[in-house]
Amino acid sequence: MDKPYTPSIPKIAPAKFVSEVISELKKVTWPTRAETIKLTVVVIAISLIVGAFIGGLDVLLVKITSVLFNQ
Repeated sequence: MDKPYTPSIPKIAPAKFVSEVISELKKVTWPTRAETIKLTVVVIAISLIVGAFIGGLDVLLVKITSVLFNQ
């Protein structure tokens, strides 16, 4: 019976790993402060809209089930 395949993790010195991480992070295009604030506001707004929708749907379904089951 063949041995199951196990992926091998390449051995790399910690110092080399850290230097490669730093060099990759230098290539990243980081957002500006204004972009970060704008996108944060968008995420918060969408979260509030979705939360209100789910809350409204919950209230509606509770009312429907209470009418159906006469409670």
